[in-house]
Amino acid sequence: MAAEIPRPQTRKPVLLSKIEGFQDVVNTAVIIPKEDGVISVSQDRTIRVWLKRDSGQYWPSVYHTMPVACSCMSFNPETRRISVGLENGTVSEFVLSEDYNQMTPAQTYQAHQGVVTVVLFVLEMEWVLSTGQDKSFTWHCSESGQQLGTYRTTAWVSGLQFDVETRHAFVGDLSGQVTILKLEQDNCSLVTTFKGHTGNVTTLSWDPVQRVLFSGSSDHSIIMWDIGGRKGTAIELQGHNDKVQGLCYAPHTRQLISCGSDGGIVIWNMDVTRQETPEWLDSDSCQKCEQPFFWNFKQMWDSKKIGLRQHHCRKCGQAVCGKCSSKRSTIPLMGFEFEVRVCDSCHDSITEEERAPTATFHDSKHSIIHMQYEPTRGWLLTSGTDKVIKLWDMTPVVS
Repeated sequence: MAAEIPRPQTRKPVLLSKIEGFQDVVNTAVIIPKEDGVISVSQDRTIRVWLKRDSGQYWPSVYHTMPVACSCMSFNPETRRISVGLENGTVSEFVLSEDYNQMTPAQTYQAHQGVVTVVLFVLEMEWVLSTGQDKSFTWHCSESGQQLGTYRTTAWVSGLQFDVETRHAFVGDLSGQVTILKLEQDNCSLVTTFKGHTGNVTTLSWDPVQRVLFSGSSDHSIIMWDIGGRKGTAIELQGHNDKVQGLCYAPHTRQLISCGSDGGIVIWNMDVTRQETPEWLDSDSCQKCEQPFFWNFKQMWDSKKIGLRQHHCRKCGQAVCGKCSSKRSTIPLMGFEFEVRVCDSCHDSITEEERAPTATFHDSKHSIIHMQYEPTRGWLLTSGTDKVIKLWDMTPVVS
């Protein structure tokens, strides 16, 4: 049974505009900073630059059709460079004119043997980073067009972030693993790997100030990896009923925005002292009443009792039977905004203050496949399976 999302609060995102007219799903779209504009790349093979007209509607000032479907995109506002990943493994770059009414081809990279899944342009390094379904991570020089290096991944990559200061690349893949690589000009080295998700990593967000990495997954969860502080600390956040599709951290307010296929937009307050979820303990019998679990044949025979099904308390991690864990509770500081199974003693110990929510929940009214947050204005862009882009004013809730 799916968890019930709490009712939206009085303060909620304000829908500013809808952009429609696509023939297929919009895989990536970005807000143009300091402009009333949006850039989109779609499965219908189009790259479009949308500018807001006097009528209040967004109309395409650039409409460019590619030879194959556009799978992903990166936009650099300073250089007005668009890097577009394609389904045939190519990354194509264009430069937009100052008035955003013209797009000029700049560079093409034969980057992958399969669909390009993520592309990033790093201005400081003049690098174009990309990942593909061919299980490879590559980086090219944007000036020469030459490939500088490549790294083979265990599964095809679905999330990518880069830290300019340390030259660390964070790579999330379909196995649920996050790999950290140290990049040099023409080679890279493996730093470490994190495994915490039971589903594939769908999205990553990096905060270079706090040195914290957030990963979202198809297992409906978000994990906060504290890389710069208490190394190895992993905080879990449970607030979606379907795969997490987008993450963005707002450092000025210490809030995390997450979006998912369930249509939910969740605003997490990260300015609280959160707790790690406990490891689940192994036991052959209930650690409360000592009744045997169903695989413990010896104790069942000795006590002449039928074995019980094993459960785990989400607060203490103990292995318990259903009778000793009949109650449910939210544990927001552990990331459980929905009610979860807890043992009876833990349920009695949780105070009303500890049950106070640390997140707010809002309904976008479309199944989100991509999101982007523009912090200077506090705008959020969501793209859905309904082939619609929505622009939201997040200032009522991100503040």
